[in-house]
Amino acid sequence: MPTVHITMRKLKEILRLKYQGGLSHRQIASSLSVSPSTVSNYCKRAQQMGLCQWPLPAEWDEERLRREFLETRITVRQTPPLPDWAVAHQELRRKGMTLQLLWEEYAERHPKNHYSYNHYCMRYREWRKCQSPSMRQSHKAGEKLFVDYCGPTVPIVDPRTGEERRAQIFVAVMGASSYTYADATLSQGLEDWVMSHKRAFEFLGGVPEMIVPDNLKSGVSRACRYEPDLNPTYQQLAAHYGVAVLPARPYKPKDKAKAEVGVQIVERWILAKLRHETFFSLAQLNQRIGALLTELNNRPFKKLPGSRKSQFELLDKPVLKSLPQNPYQFTRVKAVRVHIDYHIELDKHYYSVPYTLLKRKLEAHICDNLVRIYHGGRCVATHPRSYQQGGQTTHPDHMPVAHQKQMQWTPGRFLNWAQEIGPSTLAVIKQLLYRKSHPELGYRASLGILNLEKRYGRPRLEAACQRADRTGVYYQKGIRSILEKGWMASHCPKLSRIVWRSSLTSISVAQATITKDQR
Repeated sequence: MPTVHITMRKLKEILRLKYQGGLSHRQIASSLSVSPSTVSNYCKRAQQMGLCQWPLPAEWDEERLRREFLETRITVRQTPPLPDWAVAHQELRRKGMTLQLLWEEYAERHPKNHYSYNHYCMRYREWRKCQSPSMRQSHKAGEKLFVDYCGPTVPIVDPRTGEERRAQIFVAVMGASSYTYADATLSQGLEDWVMSHKRAFEFLGGVPEMIVPDNLKSGVSRACRYEPDLNPTYQQLAAHYGVAVLPARPYKPKDKAKAEVGVQIVERWILAKLRHETFFSLAQLNQRIGALLTELNNRPFKKLPGSRKSQFELLDKPVLKSLPQNPYQFTRVKAVRVHIDYHIELDKHYYSVPYTLLKRKLEAHICDNLVRIYHGGRCVATHPRSYQQGGQTTHPDHMPVAHQKQMQWTPGRFLNWAQEIGPSTLAVIKQLLYRKSHPELGYRASLGILNLEKRYGRPRLEAACQRADRTGVYYQKGIRSILEKGWMASHCPKLSRIVWRSSLTSISVAQATITKDQR
């Protein structure tokens, strides 16, 4: 039996749509592009484990869900192969040919896995019914909202420069009542696409069970007839409103016939009336569209009683789900990878994450004023949004311990430490910090000298620094040599310098002699 693999995102959507949305297994399967049997298997498993609720209990994190659901082999019964009904239909035109004979030939070709004769005949009759030129669709009240963009655009003129921009027209139509919503945006980009949905839900005063969009790139990351992948940001909008998304098949306009008709009506009754008008802002255009939209929805039907507005009040509005209490805030979802410096890059700004996640793939949720970073469904970092390109936002807790300590180093810290030891030590540290172009270049040398206090004590270190300051020895190895040899400060600076240099020369000659003898 073949094993059916689904992603963690689809598994969560199955449980959400089942226990929050109350959809049937077939509706969930159509929304997520999986088979109904797969949905049934995972729902049965959730029922066995007592997960008949949404949201899930806190102890059911992504790791546990992956272990209990995705790392266990789930098998789906293999369905018998379907005959080529077009060929069978042509064969039946032959004189003396019957369905019984065609079924026997079909059973001989698939002896171990084939439909029964009655099932074979039933499937053939179903195929025959689908061969009509078109099929009138019936829509349940409050079930589907069809969305699309108009082909024509509306110009918006900048009053200062005279520059012209083309506004895109978003259209949403309810399936049962044909109640229509439209607004103008500057693009068909992700943010405009998602926020038009938010305004459409507010215009309706509720949320339908499903959204049927076209395979627009802003809504569908990968268009496919059988398994389209939704954009994560668009999917997050659907989760916030508790609605399922069922994209239309590519090159199948009849899947969203309501949207096609709604677009055509908006073009005729709204855009055609605006062709001679000039607009200088998007708000001005949307105000005019709203007025014409009210006329359109109140216009009586020609062959049906009432209008779009009255039918919406009668059919769709009573069964729409309530809007969520918390208003939706646009959140862009982006897959990111952690750099070697434990930062991720978003819009040319760098945000830190825990250093243990180096080179891992994470998911960033970007709002207007906040950035949240997730790993395995768990928030690992939160930062205020920054628009400074090339800058970085770093949280100290995300750094390794060594980096945290280095980050706390400042010139003042070293000078205070040296002052506690003595004035000569302070003079040596000042030389190390300020004789270089940047104080940071003297941090390590200063730290090496000050740490000699632990081994030799403060009085000896102060005396060695006094000798070093008088002889001009401003490096850690020289001061450590003074301490090791016991050369303390002399009252004669010139003599001390001569003695110091001659001592070093004697030591060098002695070391060279020993090395030569050893050879």
